[in-house]
Amino acid sequence: MSQTEFRPNQNNEVEVTEGMKTAFDKHGYIMVRNLLNSQELEKLKMSLDENETVNENSEKVDDGENRFARLTLWSHPGDDVTGMISRSEKVAGTCEQLLEGEVYHYHSKLMMKVAKVGGRHAWHQDYGYWYRNTALFPDMMTVFIAIDRCHQGNGCLEILDGSHKCGRIEHNFVGQLIGADMDRVNMIEKRCPKKFVEMNPGDGLFFHCNLLHYSGPNLSEERRWAFLIAYNKASNDPVEEHHHPKYTPLHKVPNSAILNCEVLWDTNGKSILTKERRQQSKLAEINVKN
Repeated sequence: MSQTEFRPNQNNEVEVTEGMKTAFDKHGYIMVRNLLNSQELEKLKMSLDENETVNENSEKVDDGENRFARLTLWSHPGDDVTGMISRSEKVAGTCEQLLEGEVYHYHSKLMMKVAKVGGRHAWHQDYGYWYRNTALFPDMMTVFIAIDRCHQGNGCLEILDGSHKCGRIEHNFVGQLIGADMDRVNMIEKRCPKKFVEMNPGDGLFFHCNLLHYSGPNLSEERRWAFLIAYNKASNDPVEEHHHPKYTPLHKVPNSAILNCEVLWDTNGKSILTKERRQQSKLAEINVKN
């Protein structure tokens, strides 16, 4: 196991050690293998597979190269299986210890790259987007949980190790995608090694909002789905209203709540980013740019 890889203990808990904190601060990420055990993963898949709400509200993300991915996003965790995962001690509690303070749920999303046509995502930092939402400090992070196996053939994440220490990079349109300034990215790659983040189902990557990352197209015969949860530090409450929520207290639950949850999916309380809300937010962003 590398210095950035960890596993839950026998009690299904993630013990955040000084070594884990040091790795996160140095590299900008840590990997927790088997973050979700096989039973928890199966329950997550049951909640999302053939989910009409997810399908109806998914957004097509065109990569400008005749390929696309789909994503469905919601603002609040709710009380269903995805909510229990995002509120669990081993996910939310770990983020609080890594960011050294109370966090709240910024949003969750299901990222879907279908076989053969799943599109790439340009090099970017999450804070490259969230900075524009008036979150003033980069006290934010994402947990990427693999639902399917993620490997180089189906568009796994690629990261520049330690790039979070470079600060926020300017983000502009790269073709039809908004991404980081590639001149700067190419410079950073000479100092921060690129790594392919291959993951098995249930693995979780915890990464800093300034870590540069990319994912290639899915050229394989298999889909690549991932469940992503973004957190913001409570002290970093955005100044202005946005379609992502301002500070909302997160009521954490024990890890056992994932398997004990009897509600696979419940839209109530999640505030799904519907097509109508998405269009409104895009119009607002255009007005800001103008």
